[in-house]
Amino acid sequence: MKTFCYDDVPVIETTSGKLKGYFYDGEYIFKGVPYAYAKRFQMPEKMVWEGVMDATSYGFVCPLMNQETPKGELFVPHRYWPQDEHCQNLNIWTTSLQKEMKKPVLVWLHGGGYQAGSSIEQVAYDGANLCRFADAVVVSINHRLNILGYLDLSCYNKKYENSGNAGHADIVAALEWIHENIDVFGGDPDNVTIFGQSGGGMKAADLMQIEAADGLFHKVLIMSGVGCKEILPSSTGDGRKIVSALLKELNLKEDEVEALETIPYAKLVQAYEKVSPIVAKEGGYIGGTPLVNNYYKGNPLDYGFREHAYDIPMMIGSVFGEFSFRPMEYDKTKLSESEIMHRLEQVYGKRASEVADCFRKTYPEKHVLDLLSLDRIMRQPSKRLAKLHAKKGKSGTFLYNFVLEFPLYYGKTAWHCADIPFFFYNIDKVEVCSIPGISEKLQEQICNAWTSFARTGKPECVDLPEWKSVTENEEPTMVFDQKCEVRNCYDDTLYELIDSILPPVCLREEIKDQDVQH
Repeated sequence: MKTFCYDDVPVIETTSGKLKGYFYDGEYIFKGVPYAYAKRFQMPEKMVWEGVMDATSYGFVCPLMNQETPKGELFVPHRYWPQDEHCQNLNIWTTSLQKEMKKPVLVWLHGGGYQAGSSIEQVAYDGANLCRFADAVVVSINHRLNILGYLDLSCYNKKYENSGNAGHADIVAALEWIHENIDVFGGDPDNVTIFGQSGGGMKAADLMQIEAADGLFHKVLIMSGVGCKEILPSSTGDGRKIVSALLKELNLKEDEVEALETIPYAKLVQAYEKVSPIVAKEGGYIGGTPLVNNYYKGNPLDYGFREHAYDIPMMIGSVFGEFSFRPMEYDKTKLSESEIMHRLEQVYGKRASEVADCFRKTYPEKHVLDLLSLDRIMRQPSKRLAKLHAKKGKSGTFLYNFVLEFPLYYGKTAWHCADIPFFFYNIDKVEVCSIPGISEKLQEQICNAWTSFARTGKPECVDLPEWKSVTENEEPTMVFDQKCEVRNCYDDTLYELIDSILPPVCLREEIKDQDVQH
């Protein structure tokens, strides 16, 4: 039996107040810890409470604009949780409550773009296994999203000065709380790594562009999450048009903007979803992504890195199939060559043979029909961001590509979020990851490399080949698969060929077409 303890777990004194967590299976766990409090559209403020706060239940998650529908659970199993605007809370897993331990701190930023998601949304987000394997303190964060976190009202009142980045300000407030308090959980405030996937990866890159976050984290892992004008651009302009339209739709006058603070969230969302497409069609700002201003300097691919960002070691990567979620309705291994070429010709026309030959040279171990699932959204921007970060050679930049095939739909190539269980050491929690003789070893390799990076800034693992940093001229990529290998600039020719044939791909259209939930 695993050991559980509550009564004998010491009360922890933080700068906000006293906390009571619990002990289970070798770890101390604290859930739903408030790190700040904020009124709607306003900056977070320090949270202080009296007495001993119970930290044994997950806190509220940010309200979503639309009802979630459980689907795709074999791909990405979910957990659904009560929602409330006051969602500034975090969760902590640690094996020690001794200050002198100075364990590395791993801070998780969840996916869902800037619109949805939560710190516990995916089953694989649980931090217990990673905490134990890495001998690290693992923290996951909830913060404001969508119109609560990213809607600019600064034109109307000084108290809304940074409302266009309120969600990011929440994350900074969480990192400040971690910096002030993580030592009492056995963590080292001077060795904090932020990591996130999809929208969480974008948030990690965004934090490198926020001066207020300087010194609060020291390494970055970006997983399938790069923002740029072609994918998900930073917002520019101001919110006068969208807020004015909102006020009009809600029968409010221009000087009644403060009423937006108390209107029921569902009613506010309904009005926003009615007027925002009209404002967007006219080219106006509608929010939903962080706003470029004096606080946030814009995503690095569009605006360049701040100088401080070059001092922060970065690991960045993507997966083979990303947004290719649609089930394959045939067994690719049983098709004839003519049937294979027919399917490729439906996409690549007369150049199908040329593309197929190039794919076989790039991925000799893959079936050629995997070409139809190949990511065209994240891999190339990830490579560009790595090259940009490595430009000055001031810290390491390490690039990976997760290309594992899963025992689903006749050999499904890795999809968006497929790598998360491996980085969290949680393949036991995601059924489809159960690949005998393969997934356990790969999990060990990935976690050893990733936690080595968190400790030292270098992803070293005795069971992996040497993983060198990207440079201006070299692009070594750790290819995570049944057999892991480092390959340099190996898929450039393939992408150049595909891009010369097919039109650019749009992230929003791809997600809509695939009916994706993650």
